[in-house]
Amino acid sequence: MASHAESSDPSAPEDAAAPPDDTPAAPVASALDDPEYRRGVVELLGVLAFGEISACERLVADSQMAPDLRSKVEVATMAAAEFDHFEVLRDRLVEMGEDPFDAMEPFAGTFGDFHRKTKPADFLEGLVKAFVGDGLAADFYREIAAYLDPVTRTTVIDTLSGTGHSEFVVEQVRAAIEADPRVGGRLALWGRRLMGEALRQAQTLVAERDALSAVLVGGVETPGLDLTAISRMFTRITEAHTERMARLGLAA
Repeated sequence: MASHAESSDPSAPEDAAAPPDDTPAAPVASALDDPEYRRGVVELLGVLAFGEISACERLVADSQMAPDLRSKVEVATMAAAEFDHFEVLRDRLVEMGEDPFDAMEPFAGTFGDFHRKTKPADFLEGLVKAFVGDGLAADFYREIAAYLDPVTRTTVIDTLSGTGHSEFVVEQVRAAIEADPRVGGRLALWGRRLMGEALRQAQTLVAERDALSAVLVGGVETPGLDLTAISRMFTRITEAHTERMARLGLAA
């Protein structure tokens, strides 16, 4: 009979006598396990996806007003970047087991109303809308992203990256103002109109979508925005808009 000393031979592998642990790992809790939060995320991704595809369509239409081939190609490239962003959002919804088009459909009316009220009269207004209007939307959703779960936050931030053609817009607008200073006054008014409509759209989206507003307000596991935080958020958005207008040589 083997002695106790022999059975505990230090030269033997440490796990030789230990049975394998087949106990499955406990699932990692996710904010998306909360049905209400999940609905809010689906709505957020849906509105972002619709915004990207409608921006793509708008830029394609605006490119037809371009004064030359170079400008047309620049705007078409911006449209392609918007479509790339749409694909990221669409794929994330599919990954979550959601139909991306069902998620997008409820926002058709809101975006249709916005684009009807902000239809550019010429190529320069289209450029300002792409630069200022989309920038305002990006600021708003970037603020919201700070209160999302890490995966959703990363998806949102990645799709809010610029199209890489902002310098083209700045050069075009500043050159037009230099050639005719009166253009500056007209485009400044246009920028203010875009600001007003963009803020109205954001308020409408939050007011009409209960699950989306619940994400913003937050809960025990997912803290959100209180009234003070909302006020500071809109202050930051307004300041960023003023800086963006200044880059174009326009007064906010």
